[in-house]
Amino acid sequence: MKDKRIGILGGGQLGLMMAQACADWHLEPVFLEPDPEAAVLPYGKVVQGSFRDVDTVRSFGADFDVISYEIEDVNLAAIKELEAGGKQVFPQPSVLEIIKNKKRQKHFLVENGFPTSPFVDFSNSDLSLYSDFLPAFWKQDEGGYDGKGVMRVGSPSDFSRLPESPGFLEKGVSIQKEIAVIVARNASGDVKTFPSVEMVFHPEANLVEYLQCPAQISTENNQTCEELAIQLITRLNMIGLLAVEFFIDENGQVLVNEMAPRPHNSGHHTIEANLTSQFSQYWRAILNLPLGDTRQIHPFAAMINLIGEEGFTGKPVYQGLEEVLSQSGVFVHIYGKSQTRPYRKMGHVTVVADSLADLQQKVSFVKNHLKVIA
Repeated sequence: MKDKRIGILGGGQLGLMMAQACADWHLEPVFLEPDPEAAVLPYGKVVQGSFRDVDTVRSFGADFDVISYEIEDVNLAAIKELEAGGKQVFPQPSVLEIIKNKKRQKHFLVENGFPTSPFVDFSNSDLSLYSDFLPAFWKQDEGGYDGKGVMRVGSPSDFSRLPESPGFLEKGVSIQKEIAVIVARNASGDVKTFPSVEMVFHPEANLVEYLQCPAQISTENNQTCEELAIQLITRLNMIGLLAVEFFIDENGQVLVNEMAPRPHNSGHHTIEANLTSQFSQYWRAILNLPLGDTRQIHPFAAMINLIGEEGFTGKPVYQGLEEVLSQSGVFVHIYGKSQTRPYRKMGHVTVVADSLADLQQKVSFVKNHLKVIA
């Protein structure tokens, strides 16, 4: 394991936590990252360059045995070339090709019999074709993240607000719960899921404000989510870590929403809350090591995204940090980004508790006291 040279495309906050997780094994991955102030810098070696540029990725990857990525927006053609040339690329380029394009994801789900909300390809050329499909959500094919690239279309008048970017319309669903399951698979075919989490979204930014685990859903729904996650990673023949987001509609039906082929925001709490973190499991999966025990070691856990406050841009100040650190069962992770701006992810906080009421009280304390200003 130590002899394998590992190259990672991207060095943001996921790269930071990936580097922290492999330190105990004395792995020394190298990260390709354009930002000279990359979050991973204190913990890993960084080669400065664009992971979107075909020549840069090709040249970077030539020096490594195993190549992976912490962001979907990497040059697909380059990693295909590297794989064809004998490099181990995980998750495989064939997986990324499906998942990085949300429309392609939807077609994959439908073609393979997975339950998902109805959708239609969208073109601005004849808007009258879509009136009967509303209300719906317009989703950008590629490049959307953290709520960006998603717009609600409630009536035909909303079509004028949509960008020219390629996208599709997804039928609106009456959602009872939003759930995520992270599942890992190694080259030996071993598969393990983490306990399902329930997501609570910020009402304006459309990104996860906090999540709690275990999800407060029926045993049947929980089992369905875990089984679908296992079926998805197996059907993709994927090696690595797959985050699967689900809707549970008002009738209790489970629908697959979206997938991400990497460590995910919905699994950050596992660093403190589980026997094996999602980041350690990621390394185990791509290096074909035995997958770790995913059991949660605290009855309840939550993760709160630490985002830039409205009205503040500049060098971040973490107001209320000492008050929050004085609380038992509260763990603060700061990503080290040099500039804050409204709704930018600047860190996260994990909370563990013995009861759901205690958990929610601690979550409320963190949200009310810890603010990122400038």
